[in-house]
Order: sequence, then C-alpha cells, then structure tokens
Amino acid sequence: MMKHIACSEHVELAMEMIIDEEETAPNIEILTNQHDLSTDCEFCQNPAKYIVSVEN
Repeated sequence: MMKHIACSEHVELAMEMIIDEEETAPNIEILTNQHDLSTDCEFCQNPAKYIVSVEN
C-alpha cells in the first residue's frame, strides 16, 4: 500500500504523487482520535490532517 500523511496545505501534493505513480484515484481519510494526532506532515513539520493512500 502506498501512503502519504499530509497537512491541509500538502494534501493535494500527496494526491498528485499517488495519481502520477499509481494512475488511480487515492483514498483520503481525515485523521481522527483512532489515529496518532501528533503525527507530522511528511512534507513539512505542520500537524498532519489526512492520510492519502491507495492499495496496490
């Protein structure tokens, strides 16, 4: 599974990366209490708000 964790500023970048590499639309999940809310965006140091992923 390909996965990116992104803040609201970088969610579109994460989507574009998956679309370019996998040629399919990604799943987008909003981080909730069941996820680790202290996770940082992988593109910057802001708090992550989304998981953008696709199953291979």
